[in-house]
Amino acid sequence: MKYLIYALLFFWSQTIFAETTAPPATHAAIDTQPEHPAWFKNSFLDLPDDVKEAAENNKRVLLYFYQDGCPYCLKLVQDNFGNPELANKMQNHFEVIALNMWGSREVTDLTGTVLTEKSFATSLKVQYTPTLLFLDEQGKIALRINGYYNPEQFNYALDYVAGKQEKEGSFRDYLEKNSNNPQKEATAIPFQTLAGTLPQPLKLQETLKANGRHLLVIIEQSDCNTNCSELLTILQRPEVAYSLTNVDVAWLKADDTNTIQTPDGQEKTIADWVKELNIKYNPSLLFFAPDGSQVFGVEAYLKTFHIHGALDYIASSAYKTQPEFQRFLQHRRETLLARGIKVDLMD
Repeated sequence: MKYLIYALLFFWSQTIFAETTAPPATHAAIDTQPEHPAWFKNSFLDLPDDVKEAAENNKRVLLYFYQDGCPYCLKLVQDNFGNPELANKMQNHFEVIALNMWGSREVTDLTGTVLTEKSFATSLKVQYTPTLLFLDEQGKIALRINGYYNPEQFNYALDYVAGKQEKEGSFRDYLEKNSNNPQKEATAIPFQTLAGTLPQPLKLQETLKANGRHLLVIIEQSDCNTNCSELLTILQRPEVAYSLTNVDVAWLKADDTNTIQTPDGQEKTIADWVKELNIKYNPSLLFFAPDGSQVFGVEAYLKTFHIHGALDYIASSAYKTQPEFQRFLQHRRETLLARGIKVDLMD
């Protein structure tokens, strides 16, 4: 009887707490949000209970933040959640709970505080979608993925958390130990860089103080896969290249043993600094303010619109007044559409 009452309350709550605060819908075909898999958990969004129930079933909770119209969420649902091998692994080891970044359903967080989905996402500093938080048996974050990982990389993330490998070391360390790491392809592309980047020896703190501009640090492994080549192509597109002139750029090889001055003034090798930063994705983009503080980062697969948006978000200092990168992008896209400029988010 208790479970019948819970079920009735669940369906009633979905009607009462309809998601009415999402940003305005756009008209592009890619904005169609696919249905989430039937094996996702129909949660009452009481996260302490969800974590406890998952642990009792020898599983862990995965919080998946999405939004309608998100092309990377579409890829995640189709390419990753729709992959039979990955779907089977997720059902065996995880309870997946979908949360709308802009939603108004009530969520009880791990401290017992009741928030809306939107407020909960803000409290966790969810900047864009998809964002995935893998929780351990105590509700602590075992791994966070900000953005889209392809199926091969996503599979490593699942194995890392399902195997409780966070107790042994970082996800970066875990990847480095795997010879079949997707970031170490046999047909690796040689290390490359962009013309006009800061020369060695790098004195990043001095550069920030002298120029007063924001700093973009691009970090790639020496054997980076095609993602690095694609990023270089994006940065060379005329509209992006113009925006790139508003920041200084340092392009680093993650295993470089040369000593640099970091944005906060420390002297250490590039390899040691990268390890300290705990970079998980190849390549990663880190943005630093003139005072040396890191203000934004991109550690996932993004196409031109979002890379270009990130550059302008930082160079214009919009992050100081609009802490949600996704709202910055939403305004940008809606304004362009109103002026007759249709944006292809996956170009």
